[in-house]
Formats: sequence, C-alpha cells, structure tokens
Amino acid sequence: MTIPRTAFNRILVGVDFSGGNQQVLDVVRQRFPGATLRLAHVTDARVTATPDLLGGVTPAIPDAELLHTLETADGQRLNTLALEGEETELLVGDPVTGILDAARNWNAELIVVGTHSRGALERFFLGSTAAKVVERSPIPVLTIRTPVGQR
Repeated sequence: MTIPRTAFNRILVGVDFSGGNQQVLDVVRQRFPGATLRLAHVTDARVTATPDLLGGVTPAIPDAELLHTLETADGQRLNTLALEGEETELLVGDPVTGILDAARNWNAELIVVGTHSRGALERFFLGSTAAKVVERSPIPVLTIRTPVGQR
C-alpha cells in the first residue's frame, strides 16, 4: 500500500511534555500521513537561573549534574512518545532557539507546536514559546491549541 504524501514531507514537532502533547501528535499523525516526523524537546537550561528582585532572572552557575539528570529523564520521556519510524532530537538551551535551530539544521518544512490557554497576566510575564516560534520562524508553523485541563 502506498502512503499518500503531503505538501510537507519533513515536520518538526516541538514536544514540551505537557498533557496536550498526545493531542498534538495525534493531529500531526492524522493530518500528515507519510511525512517524516522528528519530535524535538529542548531541556530548558534556564532551570539553573534564580529570580531577581526586579522580576527577571539571574543566571546561576550551570549545574552540570542537574542538567544531565534532566536530559536523561527528558530523553526517556521523548522516546516513549515516538512511534516506529519517527525520529527524536533532544537539545539543551532556550526552547524557542532550540526548536528553530533544530528545524533549520534538519531542513524541516513545517514546525508544529502546541499552545496552551493562558491568562493575559501569565502570558505577559511568561510569554508564549509558541508565539515566539511563530514570530521568528522562517518556515510555516502550525500551532495546535490544547484544552485548558491538559497543560
């Protein structure tokens, strides 16, 4: 049986291990049959930062052991999401930059990311990774809204 190809043959799916990841993956797998999928997760290196008095963060000395532990756990979780024939990529750093770099380096034709329902105040202080990926990406980005209870 021949699997029909889609307009997008190389799709990078940003994975953040939220409850909505399975929904995002289900949509991509159903809507883009035959496309090569690469599931990418960026272990956020900013976990070693501490809040400062002005509402920002102050970088702390990177804790190599903590990052290694997070990478190992994230790699195991990522592998459980991938189906046979799907690729995975684990990166460390800023999630937005990591997803964009992974897409560029792999020559992705489309980036897919989930987006969460957030209040205006939370969006103001935390920003939206999905919105930043859309804003900075030179290739098309598909955002899939996940239900409120699946963060």
